[in-house]
Order: sequence, then C-alpha cells, then structure tokens
Amino acid sequence: MSTPSPTDRPTEDAAAARTPVTLITGGSTGIGAQTVRRLLKAGHRVAATGRNPDRLTALAESLGNPPELLPLPGDAAEPDAVDACVRSTLEHFGRIDHVIANAGFSTHESVADGDPARMRAMLLTNVLGPTLLVRAALEELKRTRGRIVLLGSVAGLKNTPGNFYSVTKWAVHALAENTRMLVAEAGVRVSLIAPGKVDTPFWDSRGGTPPGPALSAENIAEGILWVLGQPAGVDVNTVTIRPTGQVN
Repeated sequence: MSTPSPTDRPTEDAAAARTPVTLITGGSTGIGAQTVRRLLKAGHRVAATGRNPDRLTALAESLGNPPELLPLPGDAAEPDAVDACVRSTLEHFGRIDHVIANAGFSTHESVADGDPARMRAMLLTNVLGPTLLVRAALEELKRTRGRIVLLGSVAGLKNTPGNFYSVTKWAVHALAENTRMLVAEAGVRVSLIAPGKVDTPFWDSRGGTPPGPALSAENIAEGILWVLGQPAGVDVNTVTIRPTGQVN
C-alpha cells in the first residue's frame, strides 16, 4: 500500500499534534457509533468507516458534523477500501495514533446447516477485515508508537455447539496475540476487547437481544477509552467485559 510520506501530510500546529487521531471501522452503529461519540468527547480526532453511507451521514449529523470527525464509507473486508480509508485519514489529519477494528457481524449460522455464502461473508468481515486494517496502518502506527484495538468476544473464549461466529472470534483472538508478538519491539501496543452479551443491533436478525443480563454499547466504548488512555509504557493485552450475572 502507498501512504503519504510525512512530508506530504498536512502540517500540524502544536495543539493538533497533541490531539490523538483514531481510525475505527464499523463506526456507524452499535458499539462503533458509541465509541465514536466517546472518542470525540475525550478530545480525539476520529475517522469512522462504515459500509452504509447514509448511517455514517446520520451519525455525523447527530453530532453536529464536527470538524474532528471524518466519515469514510467503505467495506472493512475489501483491501482497496481499507487502504483508501487509511490513506484518507493520513491526508486529512496528518497522522494515525490508534486503530480500532470494530466492524463485524453475526448471521447466527451453524456449521451443521449454515448458508456457505453467508458464513463466507462473516468470515471475511470478522477475520480478514481486522487483518487488513493492521496491515494497512502498521507502518504509521510504528511511526507514532500507537495502539491497535481488536474487538473480540466472549464467544472467542468459550465454544458453543456449531457456532460459526464463535469460530471467527477465536480467530480474532489469535490475530491479537500474533500481532502483539509482531509489533511489540516496535513499541506498538495491541489490545483485545472481548465483550459478553451487549444490547445492540447485533441481535436484530434473531428478533432482538435475548433475555437476561446485557451490557450497553456505552459500556464497551468506555472500556475501549480506558485502554486507549493507558500511558505509553503500559500494554493492556486482553480485557473481557461481561454484564454482571452472565455465566458463560
């Protein structure tokens, strides 16, 4: 991938140079949208991607179209789209300090009788997508000694019968650790956030969030901000967040 060299990027004033730039995929809804809101509140400049341009526009409008927010329509599973989002963020803000691989979904398919096309789409978004983001942003994150945050799941820690979504999240957990090993000596930090049940549109295809304890998207956004707020010498690698009362 070709990215702008430091000399090709906008010149930052001193105040802007102290303001972190965070790129998040899947930023138009659910955990992603709440994280965008929380990042802006914390003073970040934010580039947010999403496959649905209308949702991204609606999010930006709901926030008053702040200049600190750069909406970037694009598919997190498409290499050219991911490269373009990284390039646009660098051209617009001049740097990237953090990337958050949040884009993902579940078709709730079973390996016993799931639709292969839908399982393939889920695999590409949930596993290839974060990999592409790491690949595209890696050299810039080495330059800024930044942080990579990958959204995993409790489903990536505990198997359930035939759950293909769980398969994809186990792969994300593996990606987090092998990426950490790849970049540790370069000063890049890698954090895996593994949420339990969260009340978001994730469950819409199953008729809504199942009964029982559930977290809010805001809870996970706060966890992400906590990780990003750790000092340079601290590398928080795995954070599991369950609602009180969730057993599995």
